[in-house]
Amino acid sequence: MDAGELGSRNLVATWVEVPPGARQTSHSHENAEQIYVVVKGTGTMIVAGDREQVGVGDLVLIPPATDHGIENEGDEDLVYVTAASPPVSMQELYENELAEVTGYDDDEDL
Repeated sequence: MDAGELGSRNLVATWVEVPPGARQTSHSHENAEQIYVVVKGTGTMIVAGDREQVGVGDLVLIPPATDHGIENEGDEDLVYVTAASPPVSMQELYENELAEVTGYDDDEDL
């Protein structure tokens, strides 16, 4: 749900499925605070350089302007929901190429 969808003006929410071996590279949002809620699998959350194991039911708060990312080092998909306010543009997220997958070539299907 990007800003403006479903009547939202001050919030963006995403559902993310991270395959084994993939990670969201470290990034920050200057003005937005964000939460991550793990709904399936396990992973490692990196916030301001600190690494912490996360699993189903864990909620992580990311303050504004704080570097963060998440890695799936397990054998099953890591699934989480995020919400940010004020909203972060989905276009901005995708343009920043936040996901990396070991051995995956993004241009392979072109």
